[in-house]
Amino acid sequence: MLSRRDFLSGAAGGVAAAAVATTTTDAGAREAKPMPDHALGLLFDGTLCIGCRACVAACKEANGMPPERTMLEGGDYWDAPLDLSGKTLNVIKCYRDGAGTRKDEVNDGFAFTKTSCMHCVDPSCVSVCPVSAMTKDPVTGIVKYSLEACIGCRYCVAACPFGVPRFTYDEAFPRINKCQLCEQRHADGGYSACAEVCPTGATLYGRVKDLQQEVARRKALTPGAKTTYPRGRLGNGDSYQGVAKRYVDHVYGEKEIGGTQVLHLSGVPFELLNKPKLPLDAPARVAETLQGAIYHALMAPIGFLGALLALAYRHMRPADPPLERGVEPGASVKAREKGGEP
Repeated sequence: MLSRRDFLSGAAGGVAAAAVATTTTDAGAREAKPMPDHALGLLFDGTLCIGCRACVAACKEANGMPPERTMLEGGDYWDAPLDLSGKTLNVIKCYRDGAGTRKDEVNDGFAFTKTSCMHCVDPSCVSVCPVSAMTKDPVTGIVKYSLEACIGCRYCVAACPFGVPRFTYDEAFPRINKCQLCEQRHADGGYSACAEVCPTGATLYGRVKDLQQEVARRKALTPGAKTTYPRGRLGNGDSYQGVAKRYVDHVYGEKEIGGTQVLHLSGVPFELLNKPKLPLDAPARVAETLQGAIYHALMAPIGFLGALLALAYRHMRPADPPLERGVEPGASVKAREKGGEP
């Protein structure tokens, strides 16, 4: 008799075999998605951030987000959210060690980081959304959300490796909320509010290609040398006079999961800022490749159905003949089990 364990093992083996057999076919794989030529994004330079959180307030105002009060030391309530939520699309967090008196130092130091949507080149949220409520603009690359299309499955919440999309559980008509680079302001010539109000240019808005050049320029500077940092939107002429900083040898978001349109510079390792360490290949590409392999030509479903039918067949018993008057139901089966005639 086929046990349940044997059946499950066989079914799993069949699915795995189907996947392996088809991963080499063109039907099961897809290429990595490229960065759009005119992709828009942000550069966050943690060494320039002073922790004023003006970007958080501006983001709430531009996107109609309500205040999210947090009790601070002394018992006072302030609109100072500690993390992303359905009411907060952008937040500044702080690393602190020991006395916390040295800016952008690991020991006895502190450093700021920004948390918001990274606008991935190959976004997982778009890949898993069954109704295309999450989409990626083919020109700007902005990952957008449509309330009208959303069915509230929250697959995007589970799929995002950065933990960005949040669901408004406390609302009568809940929705997903995430940064969309203030796209609603673009028609009037505006841009991301967080970059527009940043006093030091720690958050900078522009084309990703131009932001990458600015990253290269900053990293080539001699630490301590006087320099000019662009503010607001790259190329608008506004600037901030400062001193060149020392950066860790990593631009976060440049290569993670296939690349993102939001780049981060820091003076301390990103692990200390709780930035997740991620693979270079996009999870969406890996998952879609595996799904294409498993379901190519319906091999896995057919194999699973075949195992299910085999299990059902092994447990079938011969049907009893029509009952005769005076014969006990099941008597023929009982007789056969005893080795006699019915």
